[in-house]
Amino acid sequence: MLDSLKSIFAVSDLRKRILFTLALLGVYRIGNHIPTPGVNAAALAELARQAQNTMFGLYDMFSGGNLSKMTIFALGIMPYISASIILQLLVVVWPYLERLSKEGELGRRKITQYTRYGTIGLSIVQSLGIAIFLERQTEIAGGLPLVYHPGWGFRLMTVLTMTTGTTFIMWLGEQITERGVGEGMSLIIYAGIVVGFPTAVLTTLDQMRTGQLGLLRLALLLVMMVVVIGVIVFVERGHRRVPVQYAKRVVGRRMYGGSSTHIPLKVNTGGVIPPIFASSILAFPATVGVLLTAGWAQSVVQQLQYGMPLYNLLYVVGIIFFTYFYTAIVFNPDDVADNMRKYGGFVPGIRPGKRTAEYIDTIMTRITLVAAIYLAVVCILPEFLISGFKVAPIPFIGDQLDAILPNFITQGLNVTFFFGGTSLLIVIGVAMDTVQKVEAQLIMRHYDGFMKKSKIRGRRG
Repeated sequence: MLDSLKSIFAVSDLRKRILFTLALLGVYRIGNHIPTPGVNAAALAELARQAQNTMFGLYDMFSGGNLSKMTIFALGIMPYISASIILQLLVVVWPYLERLSKEGELGRRKITQYTRYGTIGLSIVQSLGIAIFLERQTEIAGGLPLVYHPGWGFRLMTVLTMTTGTTFIMWLGEQITERGVGEGMSLIIYAGIVVGFPTAVLTTLDQMRTGQLGLLRLALLLVMMVVVIGVIVFVERGHRRVPVQYAKRVVGRRMYGGSSTHIPLKVNTGGVIPPIFASSILAFPATVGVLLTAGWAQSVVQQLQYGMPLYNLLYVVGIIFFTYFYTAIVFNPDDVADNMRKYGGFVPGIRPGKRTAEYIDTIMTRITLVAAIYLAVVCILPEFLISGFKVAPIPFIGDQLDAILPNFITQGLNVTFFFGGTSLLIVIGVAMDTVQKVEAQLIMRHYDGFMKKSKIRGRRG
């Protein structure tokens, strides 16, 4: 490990990429200390404390704590993710975008440009919703309102500030992806989550000192975290190997082929993208609901609060859908089958071409189902145990379940929101992906990676 770390700084290009990535992440963290004008900081801190274990806390985690402080980066990267989802869905149903996606680099650049425009549009809508929401919150702390001077002046200033901040974050992420190491957008979310780890640990220790968190609940929390981390690492490194043989062929006076290898199909091809996509989609109704005053709209928004049964159901359905959807975008069995046939490869017992594509597609469908269930369980179960299962708003059922279910089921483990399954999945997934990319850079330059070859070499078959 130490030799690998030394090798990173021995390679000039890789050293520059890592330092560039760290520098831009540092710039992102500086924005955490620049507040949006016109907001009462004391009242906002009280509101953030009250909403810590709600959907507000979830989006605050994704924004790296910027939402609770209402900084210029309060929207975080979520508008960009939402715009990406919309564009990817439109690519499937809109022939114009479908043609662009097949035009190579030029088409992808146009789609990226449309995604940027969509990000700005969504940022305007969400920032306007936040401004109106803040104006409606009164008597939070000592009878002081959240906004000093409500009105269109404050709303336009909030829209301008937050939209500019999100656009700048989008630019930072693109620069990290292009000139740094790893996926820029994922690393920005990763940095926002990791920065809250020391505070979360100190809060947990303070809860133990004051008696709010007992040893039994702490032990249950630690066991749960170890199990979840182990499952995440195991599945994220899991592959389904499809055996491939290459027939012998003669090119000129030389003979090629005759070897056996395999295609490693990753179990979780979508990575952390499906949970992020699902969370981003569920954030939209809450934003629109703030702009509506009708009773039915407020009822819908209440049922879509974090931890509610309807939210959990839609969250699971969204994760499963986006797992299949994103896998279909990034992996094409037809292309794999065509490339195999072009170089004389075939799966034993399977006819090359269409049959091979169908065989690979069947395998991908099965392992994607496993990945979807794994993502849903990892994201829902820990947060269910930590935040509790809120059943009170359900008429005629909530009171009965509250009386039957154990206390830790209905109220959770009463610990910091940081220890949710989604945050663990993002932190571990992004960290493993970044380490693999750094390792690939080292191996490409004839250095040993972080893991010795003898430890990662597996049996063929």
